[in-house]
Amino acid sequence: MNRRVANAKLGAVYLTARRTELRLAETFTISRESTDVAEVVEVEIRHGDVSGFGEAAPIERYDESADSALAWLEDVELGHDPFALDEIADRLPPGEQAARAAVDAALHDLQGKLLGRPVHQLLGLRRAGPPTSWTIWLGDPDDMARRTERIANRGFKRLKLKLGGRDGLDADRVAAVRSVTELPLQCDVNEAWTFDEALEYLPRMTLDYCEQPLVAGDPNGPELKQRSPVPIYVDEDCHTLADVAACAERAHGINIKLAKSGGIREAVRMVHAARALGLGVMLGCMVESGLGIAAGAHIASLMDHVDLDGNLLLADDPWPGLDFADGVQLPSTRPGLGVAPA
Repeated sequence: MNRRVANAKLGAVYLTARRTELRLAETFTISRESTDVAEVVEVEIRHGDVSGFGEAAPIERYDESADSALAWLEDVELGHDPFALDEIADRLPPGEQAARAAVDAALHDLQGKLLGRPVHQLLGLRRAGPPTSWTIWLGDPDDMARRTERIANRGFKRLKLKLGGRDGLDADRVAAVRSVTELPLQCDVNEAWTFDEALEYLPRMTLDYCEQPLVAGDPNGPELKQRSPVPIYVDEDCHTLADVAACAERAHGINIKLAKSGGIREAVRMVHAARALGLGVMLGCMVESGLGIAAGAHIASLMDHVDLDGNLLLADDPWPGLDFADGVQLPSTRPGLGVAPA
């Protein structure tokens, strides 16, 4: 059962947060771990009789958890004006990017509701972005091929393969999936390859791009970018705007996640910086409900590639409202983020 865990009165603006669990429809496996349940934190920011909502999906890889997010939220001071985003940002404590993203999303949701506009309109953006990929999580080659066949009629336009089995079979995994689908493929290695493995595998794979083949900060990153026949995108190497310039040396593109960047505003800054450096941009996600995914969907039109399937992996989405149409995660046209609890 969910329970209220933080309640801070902040002048004319009230913040409440609670932890909740999201249960996946099937065990989700990557090179680092397997997951059946994701723990997230829901944030509500109330101004008068209007509330905005956001979701924090803490990333264990970066030493964040629901507990650390809730502790950080206890120290948040929002002030009196939910539109004073620069001033609010200056007052936020350091760290805890996922919790910061939840506050950012809740403020955008609140602003949209107060003004009667969806968030993408507040930002001057188009509604629709590129189609989202569907993740084929890590398994043996035949298992990944069978799972690919099972989603053939679900409307997805591209697939993202989780690799990094550390068993010499990653090229076989890609070949097995390719044998049962003609959809464009990309892969995410989650830092599991060595430099030599990347040089061995990538020429044998037909992929749109390969995400984070090496450990973040690997000194061989710039050389791999030069030698790889497949475009390299980085995820664990790229968190906020401060990381983008260095990523241009080691990658052809960056994966932006709101839970890493700290929210919509920082993500938009990262897109513009990446474009100025000639980098491609993709929008990724964690296992999140429709509340977390909606925040990303409203800025998806800025991206070259989109991986927003976190809510589609759940047994039940507690925050419906996104429209999955022709492979695209379309944000609602209702005010704010446009999702509401089921």
